[in-house]
Formats: sequence, C-alpha cells, structure tokens
Amino acid sequence: MKGIVVVFIAIFYAGFIQAVEPLKDNTLLWAGCGITKKAFMAELAKGFEKKYGIKVKLSGGGATKGIRNATKGEINIGGACRASMEKHPEEAQAYQVPVAWDALAVIVHKDNPVESVTFQQIQGIYLGKIKNWKEVGGKNASIELYVRKGKFSGVGRTLRELVFANFDQEFPAATHVTKSSGPLEKGIQKNLNGIGITGISSAKRRNVKILKLEGKDPSVEHIKKGEYLLYRPLYLVTQGERSHPTAKKFITYALSREGKEIIRKAGTLPYADAIGLVMKQVEQYERATAKGLYR
Repeated sequence: MKGIVVVFIAIFYAGFIQAVEPLKDNTLLWAGCGITKKAFMAELAKGFEKKYGIKVKLSGGGATKGIRNATKGEINIGGACRASMEKHPEEAQAYQVPVAWDALAVIVHKDNPVESVTFQQIQGIYLGKIKNWKEVGGKNASIELYVRKGKFSGVGRTLRELVFANFDQEFPAATHVTKSSGPLEKGIQKNLNGIGITGISSAKRRNVKILKLEGKDPSVEHIKKGEYLLYRPLYLVTQGERSHPTAKKFITYALSREGKEIIRKAGTLPYADAIGLVMKQVEQYERATAKGLYR
C-alpha cells in the first residue's frame, strides 16, 4: 500500500512540476557548441517543429556554456563537442547523450599549396618546432597558427586530448588567439600563411582548404571506418531525469530513425552508425603511445 501511495505522489508531483513550468512560447531553448549547431541541430529543430509543433530556439556560446547552462536548467538542452569535466562542480551533474560524430579538420587558406600533413607535423607546428611552410612541403613563409582562447572549448580540449594526450598542453607557437571557431575560420580564409583546427561540420561551410591527415581526408566514410585519426562525439546535454519532458522528447527524436536520417542528410555521421569507433579510438591511442607519438 505504501508503495502505491509513493508512486501516486510521484506521478502527481511530476505532473505538478510540468504544469507550473510550461515551455515559454511553446519553445525549447538550446545553446552551446557552434559546430554541433552547424552539424545537425538546425535541421533537427526544423524536423521536430514540423512533427510536433514545438519550436527549438538555437543560440551559440560554445560547448562550456551548453554543458553548464543545461546542467543548471537555464536552457532546456545544451550542445557540446566535448565530454563534460566530472571534477568541475558546474559540469559534474551533466547528462550527455552522444548523437553524432564529428572530426577535427586542419584548415589553411584555399591557395596554400600544401595538401596533407602528418600527425607529428601537427604536433610540431603547435609546439613551435616547425615554423616555416617549406618544412611541410609549402612555400618559404612563416606559419601563422590560429588557436582558440582557453582550454575548455570543444575544439581546444579535444585537440589537446587527441593530439597531445594532455589537457593542459600549451601552444607556444600561437600567433592568433580567437574567442571562438568562427573568427578562427574567418581569419584563415584571409591569411595565406594561416593554419588552424576546427570541426569539419563548420570547416566545410567555409572557403578554406581542408588538409588530409596521414593521407586521409575527414570524409564521413573515413570517419566511419576510423581511418581519419581525429574524430569525436557530438552531444546533447540535459539534466537527465530532471529535464523537461519535451526536452526528453527531443532527445528521443534525435536518436530515432527519422532523426538519424536528418543527421545523415545534413552530412554528419549519426553516433549509432559507427558506435565501434569508441573502442577503435582507445586502440589508436594505445598504438600512438607505443610509437612515441605523444611527447
């Protein structure tokens, strides 16, 4: 009898919470990583509104904002291109759902003659050991490195993890430090000697050259097979069980057959299409460590 009463109270309380906290203007609020937004969110939002009549308002702010504001309940859903930091008090309770795969793309000016770089060359450029384009098959000109400000951004943290295996890695060769990926990409569009790393979902919308890495371009097919080395999950972030029911509904939609097809049509790889990449990345890390690529 006590159990039945508890269940009844829980159902009543849940209904009460939903009743006093309706969606403002029948709209879900989403904010966060601009790369996640460009990868699939705009298309998913349109599909969700068409099917359920509920709007999804999109804004930027970066992965950190997406994770922390969603965790605090200031927005309904956050977007992130990095995992939450469990030891950080503002991110410890984040509930992240991997929805798609993205890749970190090495970009240069469209007229730069270089076509491909190696893993170790990228390390050398960021550490200031390689300073001239002629050292990587380009013209005799100084390399100008563009990086994101801080160490918590989605691209910056993932870059440090996958290329340097060190979340605190400094980039002493940086000549241009930008607040977000947008200015970084725009700067390289205009700078013949510029180079930087950003998400492929964003890079392919810019007038830049995307370099091959170890002879492989960051195509969906190469990412799916794990042949392109720098790939990472893209997440939707909520408060988990404390989330608004409509936010949960959106997550379910994103993971549904219809949602995954929308993500594919946007040119992005759904997470479920290549779930084996999780273990493959672990294997790649172990091989790279054995070869001494992290130093």
